[in-house]
Amino acid sequence: MDWKIELVAIPVSDVDRAKAFYVDQVGFTDDHDYVVNENLRFVQLTPPGSACSIVLGTGITEMAPGSQKGVQIVVPDADAARDELRSRGVDASEVDEQPWGRFVFFADPDGNTWALQQLPPRDGDTAQGNTAQ
Repeated sequence: MDWKIELVAIPVSDVDRAKAFYVDQVGFTDDHDYVVNENLRFVQLTPPGSACSIVLGTGITEMAPGSQKGVQIVVPDADAARDELRSRGVDASEVDEQPWGRFVFFADPDGNTWALQQLPPRDGDTAQGNTAQ
């Protein structure tokens, strides 16, 4: 039996500001934005190529805005991902080189933090583009 994570809640204080940040600056796809009622707004956004989406809105989570820390996305090239974020106005860190991968960090306007990881090369992984140098 497969168990797949498909949705992660991101607690935000201003839904429209957060949606604009994730779509316009980070580059996530705007899947849908539904106002169910005055107490529930469901905004689903997906990173390019990901099977897992994020949800933000009103009435979605009891977590305080900015309290989601360390959500991680795997990218094929940490330098290219950093350059893309910076070109879109995101304050992304320098690339952090570790034996277990190359990382770039950033935060959304509420302080929720993200890590982008370029996996280290593994035997047989060159077909998937994991060719860190």
